[in-house]
Order: sequence, then structure tokens, then C-alpha cells
Amino acid sequence: MHRHLPSTQALACFEAAARHESYTRAAQELSLTQSAVSRQILALEEWLGVPLFRRTRHGVVLTPAGSRYGRQVARWLQGLERDTLDVMSHQGRGGALSLAAVPTFATRWLIPRLPRLAALHPEIVVHIDTRTRPFLFADTTFDAALYAGTPEQIAQWPGVQVQLLMREDVVPVCSPRLLASAAARGPGRAHQPVAAEALAQLPLLQQSTRPLGWQQWFAAQGVDAPRALDGPRYELFSMLAVAATHGLGVALMPPMLIEAEIARGELVVACARPLRGERAYYLVSPAQAQSPVLAAFSAWLQDNAAT
Repeated sequence: MHRHLPSTQALACFEAAARHESYTRAAQELSLTQSAVSRQILALEEWLGVPLFRRTRHGVVLTPAGSRYGRQVARWLQGLERDTLDVMSHQGRGGALSLAAVPTFATRWLIPRLPRLAALHPEIVVHIDTRTRPFLFADTTFDAALYAGTPEQIAQWPGVQVQLLMREDVVPVCSPRLLASAAARGPGRAHQPVAAEALAQLPLLQQSTRPLGWQQWFAAQGVDAPRALDGPRYELFSMLAVAATHGLGVALMPPMLIEAEIARGELVVACARPLRGERAYYLVSPAQAQSPVLAAFSAWLQDNAAT
């Protein structure tokens, strides 16, 4: 069957020119002359029968059709490059999985467990990129996403199927030295958790994406904490963990994200009263039958989330 496809060279020239909205910068990126890029795009426009750029006195501007086509071509070329590299390197014998993930969960929970996946499924290779917000799978080359969000956010993500992995319970943690200063305790009890009232007197570390976290935690304990909103703000859990390790304050953290710090004694639980967070961790994938690779990864992920 004859396929109705343009040349890859023409598409590469168009994608670069569309991204920069400049033939000159596209030529520099591709190590071609500007005239060569221009000829390739003119040939592509003639082949399509649709103008992709509007020529102006100052250069070129994408037409609406060019803008739409540019996004699709960029996605196709990215996927083709990824698949080509997988074949060239013989990774996973074709069992590659492209995963979008929230950064701290990927770094601190998923990646340390990937050796278990390799032992059970040596044919699967997992590629990970960072994404923190919902996206349309049709506009990307991702096979699935590890997402942290509320049930309402998940419900508004169109065209997907969702697998709940775990809830995001948080607990106050801090450095052993800071905890030792919170309340007078006898010998050998310096790392023992303290009462919630004692934490209200310590410096608190805030997460900028959850500004009411400490206020909610103290309210759940029935403790008046006038300074619950005070303290430096950090965007990521990984930032909070480092700040808490260095004694800057007490952080509300999911224990699963600080397993290494707790094991090394760099962080301790300051008050053993967890708070059920509003968010949870999900595996999100397109609403269609999963590939064998994704199905195997999904089953493995669910098993590990339950332990």
C-alpha cells in the first residue's frame, strides 16, 4: 500500500522553523543553509497544498494550519527519535515505556525500586520525564503518567484511565537536633516524638503548593498555633526534606518520600500523628487497552505501592 507521507527531511526542517519561527535559526540548528531550509518547506507546502508560513518583511509567521501541524510533527519526530534510539541500543528488546512523573515521587520512591522491576521484568526499560500537571496524551509521546493530585483534578483529566496507587498521608519530621530542643526529656529519649503543642513553638517549613498544610495539621490535633502560616516556603517535597535535614524547621512530609533520610537518622518523626492529605498518587494512561509492557508495569507498580 502506498503511504501518503512527506519526506522526513522536509518535516525536520519545518519542525525546527516552526519552533523558532525563523528559517535562519532552523538552518543553524540543522547545520543547513537558510535556502536549503526554505526549499524544503516550500516543497512541503506544495505537497500539502496548504501554506504553513506567512512571509512578512521581518521574516515568517506560522499560519493557523502551520501551528497545528507543527505540534503534531514535533510529537511524531520526538516519538520516532525515541523509538529509533531504543532499537539502536537494543534496550528492553522493544519493551520501552515512556513515563511522565512528578519529580520527588519519581526520584525518591520510584527510581530506588526500579531494580526490583529489572529483576522481575528485565525486558522493560522505563524512560522518565518530569510533568507536574495534567496534559493531553495525544499531544505527547508518553505512555503513562505518575501524577499526584486530588480526586477532583483526576476527574477533570479527559480521555484517561486511572489507577489509584496510594494516599498521601503527611507527618511532621525534623532533624534530631531540632527535635531535642523542643522539650526536656531524659537520657536516651532525645529522638522520642513530642506533643503537638511543642511543635507550635518550633520553626515551621511551608510547602508553597499547600500553604494551609500546617494550619490543617494543628487543627486536626486541636492545638492553637498562631504561627502555623509562618516560615520559609519551598515548592517541592525534596526541597523541604533537605531544609529539614539541615535543621531549618519542621516539615510535613509523606514518610514514603524520606525513607533514606529516616534510615540514616538525618530526619526523625517529630510527632507521630499523620494527617490524611487531600492528594493521592495515581498511574494515569490513555483510555484504551494497555500495551503488554504498560500492563506489566502497572501490575508491578500496584504490588509495590501496597507494600
